[in-house]
Amino acid sequence: MRLLPIALSAALLAATPAQADTLTIPLGEQAGSVQQSLPKRGTSRAQVQRTHGEPTTRHAAVGQPPITRWDYPGYSVYFEYDHVIHAVRHHTPRSSN
Repeated sequence: MRLLPIALSAALLAATPAQADTLTIPLGEQAGSVQQSLPKRGTSRAQVQRTHGEPTTRHAAVGQPPITRWDYPGYSVYFEYDHVIHAVRHHTPRSSN
Protein backbone atom coordinates (compact mmCIF):
# COMPACT_ATOMS: atom_id res chain seq x y z
CA MET A 1 0.00 0.00 0.00
CA ARG A 2 2.99 2.37 0.33
CA LEU A 3 3.55 2.28 -3.42
CA LEU A 4 0.16 3.82 -4.20
CA PRO A 5 0.97 7.32 -2.77
CA ILE A 6 4.35 7.30 -4.52
CA ALA A 7 2.75 6.28 -7.83
CA LEU A 8 0.09 8.98 -7.52
CA SER A 9 2.71 11.65 -6.73
CA ALA A 10 4.80 10.60 -9.70
CA ALA A 11 1.77 10.71 -12.00
CA LEU A 12 0.82 14.21 -10.83
CA LEU A 13 4.36 15.53 -11.29
CA ALA A 14 4.59 14.04 -14.77
CA ALA A 15 1.31 15.70 -15.77
CA THR A 16 2.44 19.19 -14.64
CA PRO A 17 3.63 21.26 -17.63
CA ALA A 18 7.12 22.73 -17.32
CA GLN A 19 7.47 26.49 -17.65
CA ALA A 20 10.59 28.59 -18.08
CA ASP A 21 11.46 32.15 -18.95
CA THR A 22 13.90 32.93 -21.75
CA LEU A 23 16.67 35.42 -21.05
CA THR A 24 18.16 37.07 -24.11
CA ILE A 25 21.55 38.74 -23.78
CA PRO A 26 22.50 40.88 -26.79
CA LEU A 27 26.16 39.92 -27.14
CA GLY A 28 28.01 41.82 -29.81
CA GLU A 29 25.68 44.79 -29.60
CA GLN A 30 27.58 46.44 -26.78
CA ALA A 31 29.67 48.64 -29.01
CA GLY A 32 27.03 51.34 -29.23
CA SER A 33 28.40 54.40 -30.99
CA VAL A 34 32.08 53.48 -30.49
CA GLN A 35 33.27 52.46 -33.94
CA GLN A 36 37.01 52.83 -33.37
CA SER A 37 38.96 49.57 -33.46
CA LEU A 38 40.37 48.42 -30.14
CA PRO A 39 44.08 47.85 -29.50
CA LYS A 40 45.20 44.29 -30.25
CA ARG A 41 46.85 41.91 -27.77
CA GLY A 42 50.61 42.46 -27.59
CA THR A 43 50.54 46.12 -28.64
CA SER A 44 52.90 48.30 -26.58
CA ARG A 45 51.70 51.16 -24.36
CA ALA A 46 53.58 53.64 -26.53
CA GLN A 47 51.82 52.39 -29.67
CA VAL A 48 48.40 52.53 -27.93
CA GLN A 49 49.07 56.11 -26.89
CA ARG A 50 50.22 57.08 -30.41
CA THR A 51 47.18 55.44 -32.02
CA HIS A 52 44.44 56.19 -29.48
CA GLY A 53 45.76 59.28 -27.73
CA GLU A 54 45.95 60.11 -24.05
CA PRO A 55 43.55 58.01 -21.92
CA THR A 56 40.94 59.82 -19.85
CA THR A 57 42.02 57.80 -16.78
CA ARG A 58 45.11 55.75 -15.93
CA HIS A 59 44.63 53.28 -13.09
CA ALA A 60 47.56 52.19 -10.94
CA ALA A 61 48.99 48.70 -11.40
CA VAL A 62 47.43 45.90 -9.33
CA GLY A 63 48.74 42.43 -8.49
CA GLN A 64 51.64 40.35 -9.70
CA PRO A 65 52.23 40.45 -12.61
CA PRO A 66 51.16 44.09 -12.54
CA ILE A 67 47.94 44.76 -14.45
CA THR A 68 47.23 48.34 -15.44
CA ARG A 69 44.05 49.78 -16.96
CA TRP A 70 43.67 52.80 -19.19
CA ASP A 71 40.15 54.12 -19.74
CA TYR A 72 39.08 55.82 -22.95
CA PRO A 73 35.59 57.07 -23.83
CA GLY A 74 33.68 53.88 -24.60
CA TYR A 75 36.39 51.30 -23.88
CA SER A 76 39.19 50.21 -21.54
CA VAL A 77 42.62 48.75 -22.29
CA TYR A 78 44.37 46.34 -19.90
CA PHE A 79 48.15 46.01 -19.84
CA GLU A 80 50.42 43.39 -18.29
CA TYR A 81 53.73 45.16 -17.78
CA ASP A 82 54.05 47.18 -21.00
CA HIS A 83 51.80 45.26 -23.43
CA VAL A 84 48.06 44.97 -24.08
CA ILE A 85 46.47 41.79 -22.77
CA HIS A 86 42.84 42.80 -23.40
CA ALA A 87 40.69 45.68 -24.59
CA VAL A 88 36.95 45.85 -23.93
CA ARG A 89 34.11 48.13 -24.91
CA HIS A 90 32.02 49.55 -22.09
CA HIS A 91 28.51 48.17 -21.86
CA THR A 92 25.85 50.67 -22.84
CA PRO A 93 22.35 49.39 -22.02
CA ARG A 94 19.66 49.88 -24.60
CA SER A 95 16.82 52.18 -23.67
CA SER A 96 13.59 50.39 -22.75
CA ASN A 97 11.54 52.51 -25.16
